[in-house]
Amino acid sequence: MTLQELGRHTAEQFAKSYGCQPQWIAAAPGRVNVIGEHTDYNDGFVLPMAIDRYTVIAAAPGRNGAGTVRLRSSLGDGEISLDLTRPLKAEPKGAWSNYPVGVIAGFLARGAQPAGFDALIHSTVPLGSGLSSSAALEVSTATVLEAITGRKLEPVDKALLCQKAEHDYAGMPCGIMDQFISVMGRQDHLLLIDCRSRQPELVPMTDPTKALLIINTNVKHELTGGEYAKRRAQCEQAATVLGLASLRDATADMLLRARGRMAEVVFRRARHVISEIERTLHAAEAVRASNWPTVGQLMYASHDSLRDDYEVSCPELDAIVEAALAIGPKGGMIGCRMTGGGFGGCAVAMVNADRVPAISDLIASEYERRTNIKATLFVSRPAPGATLLQS
Repeated sequence: MTLQELGRHTAEQFAKSYGCQPQWIAAAPGRVNVIGEHTDYNDGFVLPMAIDRYTVIAAAPGRNGAGTVRLRSSLGDGEISLDLTRPLKAEPKGAWSNYPVGVIAGFLARGAQPAGFDALIHSTVPLGSGLSSSAALEVSTATVLEAITGRKLEPVDKALLCQKAEHDYAGMPCGIMDQFISVMGRQDHLLLIDCRSRQPELVPMTDPTKALLIINTNVKHELTGGEYAKRRAQCEQAATVLGLASLRDATADMLLRARGRMAEVVFRRARHVISEIERTLHAAEAVRASNWPTVGQLMYASHDSLRDDYEVSCPELDAIVEAALAIGPKGGMIGCRMTGGGFGGCAVAMVNADRVPAISDLIASEYERRTNIKATLFVSRPAPGATLLQS
């Protein structure tokens, strides 16, 4: 479905659910990170892209009083009812409602009090696959609330409000990337985000012959021992040895000179971050210049570093990247890497758009042969960010 068709479909679902037509319809996309992994909490750079998979919210003035909000999901996850005259509270961790409730709380904290409304949420962003369905839900909620309250937020403020909702209500201490790209994505552009200054910069990717293929491994390895927290602590340890506030200001030479003063595993974690920040900046320049061989080399190098130095890959992700290498440039494959936190989830490949069907078949069959698991694949060009479809 196009975004407009998705909006009409959600409006029909709303009418069936509530017995009236929606007044407002808003949408926000999921995202894939092209390159720049585990750099965000080191004050580095990331290069995400909004995908053409959206969370759409249709809403109308409520029928249950001025202070009552009803939220329903088209996935049949039940209904929640909020009394806006009382303090809002988070549900137990994992409840889908915490994301929109946290955003509503953010608007209330800014003095933007919506009248009561009924809303239906529908999403085509795959859940639990590392494509940021949570940020899409937060940002679509914020976008519909802008229409309902008449309070238009600055893009950065809107993204930070949504990030705070995820921290405070969903209990997920995420970085800024997901909300920034969902708010500020633009068609035919990637978004280079400086995670220290919080400055976004649009990077044109206007060549229609190139697209991103997203391959969901359909596995997520549950790891013990707080792997992410452990790596974050190791990065902080390396920065302390180097006498820096964060690894953003470190260089490869600086790290090499300090190698003897830190554990080998800490050295490798820092080497990944320092090299990944550099790769991300080079990749943004290469995309601007349509230098696709360089983009591909940087993506493969990123995966190698995540696998060997940061140790967040897994056999399934490695199998996809190896299948991509076997296809190679002659088969229309430019580059491939794991994307997201790791230990499962998705890989992302830059490909020639006219070879998508053949590449998809090859990767799917090779992946299933090696793992006995069926991958889920879809292609996307850089898509628009948050959009108000009807007001």
